[in-house]
Amino acid sequence: MIILYLTCANSAEAEKITQALLSAKLVACVRQVPVSSTYWWDQKLNQGDEILLMMESLEEKFEAIEAVVTKLHSYNEYVLTAVPVLKTTPGVIRWLEDTLQ
Repeated sequence: MIILYLTCANSAEAEKITQALLSAKLVACVRQVPVSSTYWWDQKLNQGDEILLMMESLEEKFEAIEAVVTKLHSYNEYVLTAVPVLKTTPGVIRWLEDTLQ
């Protein structure tokens, strides 16, 4: 199991990516959270509002997820990060495997 993090420019972009990934059964769950991001870009400090996607999936789905995000994301350089899950509640892995078949 992995948790993926991805920031999106706005709610419309976040929803488009969410629906594409869920429809393709690449992720089992997506949470959308408004965030305020401060970051370096083009050697300048920037700040902006974004939508953070937190997604549950399986490690073997990463490349396919990345391909979908590449097609739909508006940023020149987006950050898609996968973090392995060391432990979870009983039944979650079974749910993920059943859902993402």
